[in-house]
Amino acid sequence: MRIGAMLPMSADADGPPTWAAIRAFAEAAEESGLDSIWVYDHLLFRFPAQPPGGIHEAWTVLSALAVATRRVELGSLVMCSSFRNPALMAKMAVAADHISGGRLTLGLGAGWHEPEYRAFDYPFDHLASRFEESLAITVPLLREGRVDMQGRFVAARDALLLPPSTRPGGPPILIAGKGPRLLRLTARYADAYNTAWYGRPDERLSGMRTALREACSAEDRDPSSIAFTVGVSVDFDDADPAVAPERQLSGDETAVADGLRAFRDAGVDHVICSLADKSPTSVARLGEVARRMREG
Repeated sequence: MRIGAMLPMSADADGPPTWAAIRAFAEAAEESGLDSIWVYDHLLFRFPAQPPGGIHEAWTVLSALAVATRRVELGSLVMCSSFRNPALMAKMAVAADHISGGRLTLGLGAGWHEPEYRAFDYPFDHLASRFEESLAITVPLLREGRVDMQGRFVAARDALLLPPSTRPGGPPILIAGKGPRLLRLTARYADAYNTAWYGRPDERLSGMRTALREACSAEDRDPSSIAFTVGVSVDFDDADPAVAPERQLSGDETAVADGLRAFRDAGVDHVICSLADKSPTSVARLGEVARRMREG
């Protein structure tokens, strides 16, 4: 089982992370032996009774990390299909994958946070339908190099991907989402699936595995051909009382390693950890957990 970490992207009590802090986190992840680092894609956070929250633009950070790192895999959990033209999304993914030397996983999702749509003037209607049409453009462009598609919401007429991907079929596609429709799209298009956020494997996780298998059956797809990835919230200190116990994995390196082994035993291929403390020190501790797991 591979182990990765979410990057610091958005503001916390000390304000937004600097590029130096993001880069230091990524370098620590690489040096500690983690398998992957992941950006997430939002434009603005607005929640009731909270001040607005800022976040760095995901593709810009990801492209910079493609140069700043050498070995660690890069991923998006996830790029919002609503924020970019789907053919342009394919172009951006191919460019970032080329710069990184073939280390990109393109995670895609339909979006959900209405305030950022309103603030940046993106339509918030029919998100699942828009996502389905976007996938019908982005995925064929990446895998076949061309597409000709006219949908209700988006179109790409005789579009070519030039220069083409340096990897046959382009970077792998990960889809995150819930519900029968998004799972059917996962079975139709994806190389990997993600469900989040967990602290330990539970009935929610087993339910998602069952639902994905059913979706694969409907699409005549072998479920073992889709990597099963899980977002895990990790706190190396005391558990956060504001977070439900089933949604966080807390304790020292031994406790966290035991928790992640439970995901491995549940058949998870890749855990993507969101660290409560997004510092190089915490990343190094997660790297120690990964080392212990590789040794047994």
